[in-house]
Amino acid sequence: MKISKRKKEHLEICLNKEVEGKNYFNDINLVYNALPDIDFRKIDTKTNFLGKKLNLPLIISSLTGGTEEAREINKTLAKIAEKKKIGFALGSQRAMIENKKLGETYFVRDVAPSTLIFGNIGIVNLKEMKIKEIEEALDKFGADALFVHLNPAQEVTQIGGNLDFKNSAKNLKKVVERIKYPVVVKEVGLGISREVGEIVKDCGVRGIDVSGTGGTNWIKVEKLRGGKISDNLLNFGIPTPCSLLELKNLGIDLISSGGIRNGVDIAKSLTLGAKICGIALPFLKIYEKEGEMGVIKYIDELEKELKIVMFLVGAKNLEELRNTRYILSGFVKEWREQIK
Repeated sequence: MKISKRKKEHLEICLNKEVEGKNYFNDINLVYNALPDIDFRKIDTKTNFLGKKLNLPLIISSLTGGTEEAREINKTLAKIAEKKKIGFALGSQRAMIENKKLGETYFVRDVAPSTLIFGNIGIVNLKEMKIKEIEEALDKFGADALFVHLNPAQEVTQIGGNLDFKNSAKNLKKVVERIKYPVVVKEVGLGISREVGEIVKDCGVRGIDVSGTGGTNWIKVEKLRGGKISDNLLNFGIPTPCSLLELKNLGIDLISSGGIRNGVDIAKSLTLGAKICGIALPFLKIYEKEGEMGVIKYIDELEKELKIVMFLVGAKNLEELRNTRYILSGFVKEWREQIK
């Protein structure tokens, strides 16, 4: 099956079907401060990531590419990212590397001249693509960094998926050492364990996007595409809060994604160790229903809610928020107690 056809099917399923997993952010309880010694109007949500200034600790996570529908989506969302001073990530660039004509569906730098923009390639594709090809694809649209996504669950359940993940860490290390762009590793919805975090850190990556369960479930997406997949597999993976706890104090910048839906989720993610957060599916759905203004309104709501939470825990900036005390309950507490 052509990549562009599969990408179109993915878009349609994500927009029209229920594809999200169980969210565990309710298991994190931030400790309320009834005596905040701060002025709400002066709360600061700015941060830096990979040398770029962000007004919010947020990126529009990898969505799509390689189709005509993707061109409009990427352009509009990147333009919004520029306006709101948040980051933006493209979907997998494999399609544009294999078919140069599809390159325009990824090009957004003209509408987002100062935005932090991530390119994207699958780790399983590193063994079959030359580093020069990947670098040229990043050059083409002026990327700031490269996401290398880890998606064994999606590949093994995808019709015609790539099943050879041998030497993945070796290939990752080679790319990190030779490519001129900073590399950040990301999962695509099943989380990253401490063991994997240590391996990719040793490869020299600049950050890890945990992308845990709670957001788009790609095993379910592939099942909805017609894959013969058992329902027993649909709950596999590491919830996003648990993945953050697994990687906390690893000594590398973390991105929290996978089920982030509101400003409270963002605040909780930062207290668990994230530097910034990523959101994907809500942006896609809101854009489809409400257009550009709907997406801008959503970002404004995220910012307002994040600031209110910061006020209620007594944090005037993100560094203070990261040091906020929290109480764990339920499944996340049980997971934390069993981390070695």
